[in-house]
Amino acid sequence: MTQEVVRVLLVDDQELVRTGLRGILRSRFGFEIVGELASGEGIVDAVASLRPDVVVMDVRMPRVDGVAATRLLADVPDAPPVLVLTTFEDEEVLAGALRAGAAGFLLKSVPAEDLQRAVRAVAAGDSWLDPAVTGRVLTAYRGAQAPPVSGAAVETLTPREREVLALIGAGLNNTEIAANLFLGEGTIKTHIGHIFAKLGLRDRAAAVVFAFDHGLVQPGRRSG
Repeated sequence: MTQEVVRVLLVDDQELVRTGLRGILRSRFGFEIVGELASGEGIVDAVASLRPDVVVMDVRMPRVDGVAATRLLADVPDAPPVLVLTTFEDEEVLAGALRAGAAGFLLKSVPAEDLQRAVRAVAAGDSWLDPAVTGRVLTAYRGAQAPPVSGAAVETLTPREREVLALIGAGLNNTEIAANLFLGEGTIKTHIGHIFAKLGLRDRAAAVVFAFDHGLVQPGRRSG
């Protein structure tokens, strides 16, 4: 079966980095670079005109950085998800990107195959948190958040919903969760909708944080 092409918008102030990303995310691997920006400035117009499936965004850029640009997209209806890339293991910056609405983050030092998997996963509506810094980033994320959802909220979930939430926290996408639990993808989507509604979660990244916070999964290598 032919893999669907993922349309990517690259946002990074370094031409050399963008060249490297173009090499990794090229058509032979199922990607199409539909546009490039050297700053988060103009991100809203670029997304409207280019209609990417995912935005791959650096965090440290002049004028409008990645966190600010992600925040701008959070206010745009049907905006594509954002995968943040950085060379810095700066948990505060990455936590800020999550709070701004990023679907995940990845260090630029990862193998090319991991970047490809992360971009495809985020484009499909999943989250991706680099295990090398996840623990510290989640600590920083929680530190600046409103009081977390009460642990008692976990009790509102059915056993199956807890299983699904744990697998989300472990980094599995809907297809992988369905295969793991021997259920259809439609059923998994229904469970996820119920989980988000019961726990008041806005997106998949928030569900990952909740799963870590409540002991359903521990920081480490991504499962699946």
